Amino acid sequence: MSEIETFTRLLLIGGEGQIGSALARQLPQAFPQATLHVTTQDRVDFTKPETLTRAVREFAPDLIINAAAYTAVDRAEQEPDLAQQINGIAPGILAEEAKRLGATLIHYSTDYVFDGNKRTPYVEDDTVHPLNEYGLSKRAGEIAVRQSGACALILRTSWVYGLTGHNFLLTMRRLASEREALRIVDDQIGVPNDSEALAAATIQLVAQGKTRLRENAGLYHLSATGETSWFGFAQAIFAALPADSKSPHKRPRLIPITTEEYPLPATRPAYGVLSSERLRQTLGISLPSWQAMLQTCLAVRGQESGIRD
Repeated sequence: MSEIETFTRLLLIGGEGQIGSALARQLPQAFPQATLHVTTQDRVDFTKPETLTRAVREFAPDLIINAAAYTAVDRAEQEPDLAQQINGIAPGILAEEAKRLGATLIHYSTDYVFDGNKRTPYVEDDTVHPLNEYGLSKRAGEIAVRQSGACALILRTSWVYGLTGHNFLLTMRRLASEREALRIVDDQIGVPNDSEALAAATIQLVAQGKTRLRENAGLYHLSATGETSWFGFAQAIFAALPADSKSPHKRPRLIPITTEEYPLPATRPAYGVLSSERLRQTLGISLPSWQAMLQTCLAVRGQESGIRD
């Protein structure tokens, strides 16, 4: 077996986001011999493409991981240009720089590129049809990366949560301390994914080395198995709470509602389950069930760091 050609200079764009912060913690442990450079919003302004170009050229990485994104789905309806700048144009700039350097790019996308009209898991070759500005911007980013000709892996995922940042898990914990009952949408089906698990899977990809990723560049889905609704996700979150009455977290009454009963500016797909079979068969990467992933997040890392509401 030939020796793996490892990456030695890693540039992480968006180190303050959910997946980005997990990568910023995990990458130095996984690749102690590599040099890691992490950019955050105070270093790179996505409305000024030259700051992106400068960040890449000054560091000259052989691997770029773009974990930065505009993720305010509803606000994107009022800020479509900004969403396009961050999610659509910036990834293309990074891809062009990666091609110029001969570097590999890893970029994250979303289930929201689909319209949700299927009722079986989406595969990579299914037709995309975003329903909102956020989805349109992420689709534009996919197109820009693929058209650049760079060696790139696009990883679509969904319903990202974790112990830091802004996400459904932490929102549920916060609202539970404020309300006796919570009304949760039960007719949107998807897959929750822990940011730490997504980062760990990304590291498994990086560990396969330059040649293997170059030979298998392309579009993949990266998601836990199974499916649930937002209501089912909330049920699982609160079911994991300690039964001890001394627990600081409350168990509110959960009320299932329809999407129509909870109108939002951005239309969500009714079904966004992603099949990760291509990634498993091609590169040997797979994630556990969403239930097991949530249990690990709450039971293991929750004890280590505490839930920050």
